Amino acid sequence: MHETPEDLERLQRLIDSSYASAGAHLRSIVTADRRLDAAGVVAEMGSMRVMALATTTARGEPRVGPVDGLFYRGRLHFGSGADSLRVRHLRARPAVSASVIDGERLQITVHGTAREVSPAQEPGLEAFLISVYGREAWGSWMRDLPWARIEPDRMITFRSSTAGER
Repeated sequence: MHETPEDLERLQRLIDSSYASAGAHLRSIVTADRRLDAAGVVAEMGSMRVMALATTTARGEPRVGPVDGLFYRGRLHFGSGADSLRVRHLRARPAVSASVIDGERLQITVHGTAREVSPAQEPGLEAFLISVYGREAWGSWMRDLPWARIEPDRMITFRSSTAGER
């Protein structure tokens, strides 16, 4: 866990305000007893989970694809190839949505803005990424990737103890 008490408080405020502004349909599925709190999100996310990241084309068409969702200091981070369509989309239109899904057991969805970050200039981020990927991969090619952090506007969390439960 890399989250400070302030990170957890910020994350909990986000989760609470997102749930409070959710529509009736979503709240009928994600009932209060099925929500994850900030500590639950941190525990479930661990260091890295595969997440589906959605961007948009210049024509407003959605594009979704898997990326490593790296959870650090209460926010999702990810990298991608410098020449990837994903990075071009983000630089032009930084609004994103991302979901971590583990069947019907776990769902964490974030909507927000992707901001490019330099791991070397973000306190602790480079060391965190090295701990996840290893020094060799980091030093040989990963440090040169564009990296981004999602500045979340909304986060909806869901956990079910019974896979088929609805």
